[in-house]
Amino acid sequence: MALLNFRREAAPARISAADAADKNVLAAFLDNCSIEVMPRTAANIDDFRPLLTPGTRVYIAHIEGTPIDEMVATAARLRAEGYEPMPHFPARIIADGATLKDWIARYRGEADVRQALLLGGGVSTPAGDFDNSMQMLDSGAFDGFERLHVAGHPEGNRDIDKDGGEAVILQALKWKQDFADRSDAQMAIVTQFCFEAAPVITWANRLAAEGIRLPIHIGVAGPAKLQTLLKFAISCGVGPSLRVLQKRARDVTKLLMPFEPTDFVTQLARHKAATPGFGIESVHFFPLGGIKTNAAWVADHKKGNS
Repeated sequence: MALLNFRREAAPARISAADAADKNVLAAFLDNCSIEVMPRTAANIDDFRPLLTPGTRVYIAHIEGTPIDEMVATAARLRAEGYEPMPHFPARIIADGATLKDWIARYRGEADVRQALLLGGGVSTPAGDFDNSMQMLDSGAFDGFERLHVAGHPEGNRDIDKDGGEAVILQALKWKQDFADRSDAQMAIVTQFCFEAAPVITWANRLAAEGIRLPIHIGVAGPAKLQTLLKFAISCGVGPSLRVLQKRARDVTKLLMPFEPTDFVTQLARHKAATPGFGIESVHFFPLGGIKTNAAWVADHKKGNS
């Protein structure tokens, strides 16, 4: 005869009204988020369709030395699987105007690319005719593109503003705003990844005060080991928000636990919900801990309080 089991089943955890609201605003904020891949990381994914929502914008990072054949093939593969490929065009690695036009023709002809991210690029010395994204925009090579994005730096960029300020960056963004005003393309700013909400909010408000109305797609580092994030943050020149990771690194109880962007993105989502006119309209993920890990985090937090 079996003994009676007098143990009570654990009651389901109760969620506060505030937590439920946060889950819902976070889910809304993640709607239409994008993600970045490189050809070599994309090649490790057999099929993106179980991972990403159909129609997701997928940026394809063009690192110096990556053959254009691999870039175009990755864009074609993403298009075939139902995604919107957005390849990078780093100005300082493009040899000349003829090369730029050839790349564009291949992307459009072989992968039906309609969107592009234009940026200076991660090298200090230009390979040819172009030194910055403004020169590429002004060339007319991207006429007919539906969407053109440009780079943003919420915590500054000493490669651009040597003194640590933002005068040169602001001048360039004002030029790009003027270009957007006279262009048929939809334009937006996509940023480097950050880890702290307050400086990002201050930066976005400062752009608005300067008359820069381009929508902002905030860069977010996807879930990853703390050591991985610290390595990428330092190499990419992440500024004051690096202290978030440094503080966590001092807590030995959290040192080996994966770092997730939940708090950072929730704070931005909360601010956006309370201030609908706030300039950040979307989230762009850098999957530093892996595409599958990032995609799973997004899927989980898109559920909201359902």
